[in-house]
Amino acid sequence: MASRRSVRRAIVGIVAVALCATVLYPSSSMAAGTVDVGVLQSLTGTMAISEVTVKNATLLAIDQINAKGGVLGKQIVPIVEDGASDPSMFAQKAQKLIEQDKVATVFGGWTSASRKAMLPVFERFHGLLWYPVQFEGNECSPDIMYSGAQPNQQILPALQWAEQKGYKSIFLLGSDYVFPRTANLILKKHIVHDGGTVAGEEYVPLGGSDFSAVINKIKVAKPQIIFNTLNGDSNVSFFKQMAAAGLPSAKLPVMSFSIAEQEAKAIGPSLLEGSYAAWNYFQSLPDPVNKKFVAAYQAKYPGSPVDDPMAHGYLDVYAWAAAVTKAGSFDPEKVRKAATSLAYSDVGLGETKFAGNQSLVQTGYVGELQPSGQFKILWQSKGPILPVPYDPLSFPGKTCVL
Repeated sequence: MASRRSVRRAIVGIVAVALCATVLYPSSSMAAGTVDVGVLQSLTGTMAISEVTVKNATLLAIDQINAKGGVLGKQIVPIVEDGASDPSMFAQKAQKLIEQDKVATVFGGWTSASRKAMLPVFERFHGLLWYPVQFEGNECSPDIMYSGAQPNQQILPALQWAEQKGYKSIFLLGSDYVFPRTANLILKKHIVHDGGTVAGEEYVPLGGSDFSAVINKIKVAKPQIIFNTLNGDSNVSFFKQMAAAGLPSAKLPVMSFSIAEQEAKAIGPSLLEGSYAAWNYFQSLPDPVNKKFVAAYQAKYPGSPVDDPMAHGYLDVYAWAAAVTKAGSFDPEKVRKAATSLAYSDVGLGETKFAGNQSLVQTGYVGELQPSGQFKILWQSKGPILPVPYDPLSFPGKTCVL
């Protein structure tokens, strides 16, 4: 039989859990004239090369909005956490931000593995995550706003561009996790459907640095182009080893989906010169609003280039603030509904808006890296592309239901 003390502890514990599970909003800070938000990116580990600057761009947007009076009269207070390039850590920190810090929303994530780890946390607590990076689609959650590209907005336009240029034999290379494998599944379906050839398909562990065996297979396969879904600092090793093997991008073209201006700077433009990338934003976009965004970022972080995930991280904060204002509330359910009813706006990426499936309508681009480290835009879609979470050829019959 339990003692009175143990029973009392059990009752207190149950009450505490119930309170944590139900009384998440509003944050105690809201009454004090501030509202807390979470900023969750990898500040350490293999993905830090890409994610630290997304955190910086997110903080820049928060600073700018605060300078204009904040949101609903409240100053935004960012609580920054390190996902440490570890999906389980992302899940832990997401729960800490929602349950302990009681943030109004969370901005962050890069890899699909980190997003997949966070998803059940947000669905359990009915929080709202703003995810800024291109991904493989095949997912649709009411608790996530997907501003990064769906496959039909990035990888498939890149494939169409490559095919138009005469590239029919394609080697698929990626990091061994969700995004590269699902992206390549979609690519394989379309390559074969379009009459092309998959010359090979290889994966290395996230953070892997030995590409000797992969490069030997590439030499044997003799593809016309490589489609690269490597993530993080694995790209540094890959391009260095390709150049050392006599296969620089000028000789064997590479189309990358996770290399942007930041990674180009870290790797060295000379190693990447002539390679291609597909994104929905490049720093070189002539949009006047983009020029103001770049100038503001570089004033705060001198010498740093700006890239697609950074621009989307920046956009997400502005979209959240606009949705909060329209909803007149910080409640995640009201905010997400307001977000999909906002009109087109431009914060540097051209005209964008969130569709009813909570993914961003946005323009697609293909660029070629120049010696300066900037991309020369070779192609852009005729207008903003509607997001399609489930590729009809790869996942027939699947649709987004929120």
